[in-house]
Amino acid sequence: MACAQGRYRTGSELLQPFRLPPLRFLLGFLEWSAWRGGALLAAGIFVGVAVPPLAAATRDVVTPVVAGLMTLVLLRVDPAQVLGYLRRPLLVLMLLAWLLLACPLIAFVLVRAVGLDGPLGAALVIMATGCAATSSPAFARLVGLDGEIALVASVLSTLLIPFTAPPLALGLLGIDLAISVGGLMARLGLVVGLPLLLSIALRRLLGPELLARIGRAVDGAVVLLVVLYGFGVMDGMQARLLAEPAWVAGGIALAFAGNFGLNILTTLAFAPAGKRVALSAGLLSGNRNMALYLAVLPETTDASILLFFALCQFPLFLSPFLLRPVYDRLRRP
Repeated sequence: MACAQGRYRTGSELLQPFRLPPLRFLLGFLEWSAWRGGALLAAGIFVGVAVPPLAAATRDVVTPVVAGLMTLVLLRVDPAQVLGYLRRPLLVLMLLAWLLLACPLIAFVLVRAVGLDGPLGAALVIMATGCAATSSPAFARLVGLDGEIALVASVLSTLLIPFTAPPLALGLLGIDLAISVGGLMARLGLVVGLPLLLSIALRRLLGPELLARIGRAVDGAVVLLVVLYGFGVMDGMQARLLAEPAWVAGGIALAFAGNFGLNILTTLAFAPAGKRVALSAGLLSGNRNMALYLAVLPETTDASILLFFALCQFPLFLSPFLLRPVYDRLRRP
């Protein structure tokens, strides 16, 4: 709670400014953005491809946008709620180990086995080192899966990725990203750690009553930031599409193959935990957060790797809708 004139202000007092017409309009617009999130997210990607100057102009703000996204997403997550969901700690630990350690190693072995050398093979392995997408809990609930395990896994894998991904991608697997292990760990730590601290401070400052009141507006702000992110990550995509349409088509096919492949493999691995948990784990494993890598990797990183990460946004946003009929069928007794 904020302090005013020597006393703490109540939630009702903090809500007073939001009754002013300009702020009411802003809240209404942000809430509308949350309700229209799916259409806006899809538009962000395709507009970024269709309007190269817009994509180029927003490319340099990808890092601060991702930091802002992380802050708002973590602001909407109650740490006590996450701890309360840890009813099955062994399952959570196994899932985190699978997502962050086993999947990259399996992807590396498969890439080598099929002879997928070069930037695309490296990019696919790096994708498998990523944390679960922060949108995973919403996607899980959307398709009728376990939102609780998705919430725990997405938050904890995000907090752990600075310690797992750099040693795997750069050390053990030997992928050249034009940055050292320590440098990548530091950058990921900043992009994850600072938003975490800021979100905790904002949660204490605003209080639960105000957060509940503006929660939908915060979701709308997340959508708009993701749209802005979608513009920026598509920088160079149209030129690559026109120059090498076969490469872009192959990259999209590989992105879907990686997403669905990890999904199926994880679902099978966690089948003993029950159908609903196994399907949720599969969704988590397929949908990885590439925004963090796009935010922290240097510009000297191979352009094909960065473009593949951008292509990974297509299965990320489309897979829950494409797979919902499959999930409905599989969840039937």
